[in-house]
Amino acid sequence: MSDTPNPQFLGKQTALPASPEQAQLDYVSNPRPDTLYLVRFASPEFTSLCPVTGQPDFAHLVIDYAPGKSIVESKSLKLFLGSFRNHAGFHEEVTVGIGQRLTAEMKPRWLRIGGYWYPRGGIPIDVFWQSGPAPEGLWVPDQGVASYRGRG
Repeated sequence: MSDTPNPQFLGKQTALPASPEQAQLDYVSNPRPDTLYLVRFASPEFTSLCPVTGQPDFAHLVIDYAPGKSIVESKSLKLFLGSFRNHAGFHEEVTVGIGQRLTAEMKPRWLRIGGYWYPRGGIPIDVFWQSGPAPEGLWVPDQGVASYRGRG
């Protein structure tokens, strides 16, 4: 983890990390540390691998957080999320692990992640995790991802 004014990946050609463990996340100082606000990242084409079959699993991830002293640099987050393409993990491990790593490293005031996984074997699995109750006064909009309904 780095918290520098010059993130190591931004503006540079960067290879996708081989694994989430090898991925490095960059953090920069929060430009509004005294203001309570929400940041949202959506990754509608997230992929990882089934740990049993090795087949790809697809999800729409939504990450919401209220920054503390730092914010995550978006290119490093994209590289981190992309590193899961070759990672075998159950939906729960992947979704909760992303949220916990961001929380442990960035130390936001609050963070939540919704993992809206597409069906395999006929069953969609949605996984939700948050670091605790949302701070009072924080506007927390709905994540905007409907439950899977198939063809409707």
